[in-house]
Amino acid sequence: MKNQKALITGIEGFTGPYIKRVLESLDFDVYGLSHKPAHDRKTFSANLLEFESLQTVIQDIQPDIVIHLAAISFVAHGDIADIYNSNIVGTRNLLRALAEVKLPPSSVILASTANVYGQVEGGVLDEQSLYRPANDYAVSKLAMEQMSALWSESLPITIVRPFNYTGVGQSERFLLPKIVSHFASGAREIELGNVDVYRDFSDVRTIADMYGKLVQHEIVGGAFNLCSGSVYSLTAVLDMMADIAGYAIDVTVNPAFVRDNEIKYLKGSNDKLLRAVGAVESYSLSETLQWMYQSAISCQAK
Repeated sequence: MKNQKALITGIEGFTGPYIKRVLESLDFDVYGLSHKPAHDRKTFSANLLEFESLQTVIQDIQPDIVIHLAAISFVAHGDIADIYNSNIVGTRNLLRALAEVKLPPSSVILASTANVYGQVEGGVLDEQSLYRPANDYAVSKLAMEQMSALWSESLPITIVRPFNYTGVGQSERFLLPKIVSHFASGAREIELGNVDVYRDFSDVRTIADMYGKLVQHEIVGGAFNLCSGSVYSLTAVLDMMADIAGYAIDVTVNPAFVRDNEIKYLKGSNDKLLRAVGAVESYSLSETLQWMYQSAISCQAK
């Protein structure tokens, strides 16, 4: 029997390569969409905002399952119109193109974000928590979720809401890679924004396994948090890195890095996901930071 085709949009981003490896281990024939020039026969260059060219690519691939990662995912991205166009209009174009395929896919997983829940002090967020989006990125993703309901009768759509996650390959625009890079280079001081923040951090390999388990168990419909269920303060992260690197770093708060409407506390419940798919691959945050640190050290040695 011919392997099923999986399509990952944003395949060349941070998360895409990890999910690709998981799906290949499940014997899927993995294709990808990228905004960069295509470099192999299974990766197609496509702009989600250009419907006709996107439709042609989708018709050529005829995917059996789709994991939609492509988005503006950096909360502090400066172009607000770009955030809304990419995250809402781009997703709508993709869903329209998929719905017009002769044999629509059996599963379409859309990556939203835990930021749709907004600010909750001291609480644990599950999929029934109220929406309180506190920035344009979160608003765009919540609008994307609502818009996708227009296609629920023609496509088997599942929403996932990842909380913070990190790992080797994540851009240093994000907090943990920035901290790891400073320690790996031996820097003695670092400028950060808000330090009074608490996050539910996961390893990107865990997140990729969660996507894989949803596909493997043929879970379709509803929304699922992708998270660890454990919360860490920024101070705890810095302490872990001090233990790993063998020295403490001096922290200076730079007002230019302090974001308006910063969500101070995010902790998720992954109970619904684990009930649906069983155990997933997991790593402690210290193990993830050690992996990232050793990778950064190796890259600097080359």
